Amino acid sequence: MSNIFPGKIAVMGGGSWATALAKLLLANGGSILWYMRRQDRIDDFLQTGHNPVYLSDVVFDTSRIEFTADINYACMHADTLVVATPSPYIKEHLKKITVDLSNHYLVSAVKGIVPDENLLVSEYMQHQFGIKPECTLVVGGPCHAEEVALERLSYLTIGCTHLPTAEAFAERLKSRRMRTIASSDVDGIEYAAVLKNVYAIAAGMIHGLKSGDNFLAMMVSNAVKETERFVDVVAPHPGRNIADSVYLGDILVTCYSRFSRNHNFGSMIGKGYSVKAAKMEMEMVAEGYYGTKCIYEINRRYGVDMPILNEMYAALYEGKPAARAIAAIAEKLS
Repeated sequence: MSNIFPGKIAVMGGGSWATALAKLLLANGGSILWYMRRQDRIDDFLQTGHNPVYLSDVVFDTSRIEFTADINYACMHADTLVVATPSPYIKEHLKKITVDLSNHYLVSAVKGIVPDENLLVSEYMQHQFGIKPECTLVVGGPCHAEEVALERLSYLTIGCTHLPTAEAFAERLKSRRMRTIASSDVDGIEYAAVLKNVYAIAAGMIHGLKSGDNFLAMMVSNAVKETERFVDVVAPHPGRNIADSVYLGDILVTCYSRFSRNHNFGSMIGKGYSVKAAKMEMEMVAEGYYGTKCIYEINRRYGVDMPILNEMYAALYEGKPAARAIAAIAEKLS
């Protein structure tokens, strides 16, 4: 491991997923750098021993954490950057970086696409900062931060085009309560992570409209096929199996779990909230709202048959009532 990830690992972000990943990284010993944008949050963390806002039941040994509110300090003193910032804010953070990152490792735990650019985070970091593809990793799979905090058995897949690097970082995260899998399907993992949030919003709408579990199961099974059609066209990869946990498992947990913020967001819309009101009500970012627009725009180039995505776009961005969007989906399921 030390030959592939020398030096410090820096966690970039202060939210629930960043906190869960920091917990995992520290579980196997060692220390980390941790970049958070707000110094007051860092001060509270140091005083209390836990994140003051997210997963606050998780207690950390802060003597093993070097906090900083300076993103360039974190980049300068780390060799591996674990980015876990919500996608709507990622450009705002990354544009502050002036440090040369061309010899760094990047681990993207962002389950979204860079807004306006319509690029996967791995693609954006390679283009913007010269990070090598073989040094670019992604984290995916059916794994809610809240269950990591509760130390419930969980599974993550680490993707990298250089499989030994994926295996090495998978070993770094592995523990008694965290099982890890290595994969070379970087783009497929990232796109699937975006799409499952879109489908979780649809699942939430179905729940909010009280349309029933039978219909929900049918929608989810079609969402799996829709994901497969899209990734096979946009990011073909030999040996990909859509039934693997990083694809199917992630769709299932995000569509059904009470911890799914995208499901909860969709449920509010199904119950009659406007999109604006539901966004205001959410305490955390519903990535699927932003991912819907990005994937919809990307798919204009490819023309993949995606009726669920199209109806979610109509509901979230064109003012189509949730009941009508879900009814339209029902007519297209097979």
